Amino acid sequence: MAGTRGGYSAISSFSRVEVLHLIQSHPRRTVAELAEATGLHPNTVREHLARLLDAGHIVRETEHRTTRGRPRVLYSAATGQGESSSPIARRKAREAAARGDLMRRVMPWTGVSAEDLGTDATHQLDAIIDHLGESGFDPLIDESVLTIDLSPCPHATAQADHRDTLCSVHLGIMQGVLTEAGGPLLVDGMRPSCNPEDCVVQLTTR
Repeated sequence: MAGTRGGYSAISSFSRVEVLHLIQSHPRRTVAELAEATGLHPNTVREHLARLLDAGHIVRETEHRTTRGRPRVLYSAATGQGESSSPIARRKAREAAARGDLMRRVMPWTGVSAEDLGTDATHQLDAIIDHLGESGFDPLIDESVLTIDLSPCPHATAQADHRDTLCSVHLGIMQGVLTEAGGPLLVDGMRPSCNPEDCVVQLTTR
């Protein structure tokens, strides 16, 4: 969640993380509700929402009204399920799977674990690795125990006061990425550690 390979991340701003956290906690939020909750100007909230939409982290819908008045635009987290599925996140997952398949064809020794995990789970890991790379992490995947080591966490010191919110938001995004990719893997949580810089995400199967 720090920088990205290109120096940009949709969740590099804590204000944007805060907006996403509110949306993850309570879906179908309006700009006015988010502005009131964060104290940000509505135009600033709209800018944050536009970046989160472009990244595939949220989806929007137009309210169906039975009374007079302009329909509101409602924002929810991209969970990968039903109307909360993001076409951008789905496209990213497909592209990540295609790159992973190509790599395994060119370097077949990298795909040994894919035989044990299955195609769907392997493609889910492709999507997660791609997402984490975009978010500034250098993940280490252990397919045998289904862990993702993100240590050292770039936010352990820079955003120490907001670490719980940051971790919650990113775990939610990771679950959305896995669901959009389709397959048996789920985020089980984060392994506890006495060192705040240690960050190991535990996955599980359905």
